Amino acid sequence: MALWRFGSPLLALSSAPYGGGWGERHWILAAQVAHGYDRADPAAHLAGLASDLRLDGPGIGMLTAVDVRLVTTGSEDGVAAAATVGLTHPSWAAADAAPAASAGGAPGVAGTVNIVAVLSRRLSGAALVNAVMTVTEAKSQALWEAGFAGTGTPSDAVAVLCAPSGPAEAYGGPRSRYGSRLARAVHRAVLDGTRRAGTR
Repeated sequence: MALWRFGSPLLALSSAPYGGGWGERHWILAAQVAHGYDRADPAAHLAGLASDLRLDGPGIGMLTAVDVRLVTTGSEDGVAAAATVGLTHPSWAAADAAPAASAGGAPGVAGTVNIVAVLSRRLSGAALVNAVMTVTEAKSQALWEAGFAGTGTPSDAVAVLCAPSGPAEAYGGPRSRYGSRLARAVHRAVLDGTRRAGTR
């Protein structure tokens, strides 16, 4: 498992199976599972792991079959990004046929790109949504540049966190002040991840 704890809670927007959605979060847990993982209750599984670790307050939990010790990072002036990159099953977002789902209604986690990004500056609600889009665009660009046939995998997850107070940035797109830094940090982390052994 990889664990990030924050000295004070951060405002988050996430698609993770545990602690996803909008709100303040105190920690992020990335747990490694076996290839072929098919539990129908990933949120409950992650809640149990968090309890075992005695993690306090609301947090975010993600799953991957990638060795979480292979996390790759990127940073730029007030923005930090971390990624675990598994690409055994890359796919195009608008593929004609959807992959078979597991019992839980979601594709397996064997090939998963999970991204965590933290910004030192507060983002407005709209900018935070825009920042999630920016992360996804930067990830897809990195995969294209690395030669993978897909925009991601069916089970990718993302969490973008920012300062919960202070003046708010109105925009989080790739040409905005903080969005451009976010895009470059994520692109660097994912591209480095594609170069790690075993991602193909």
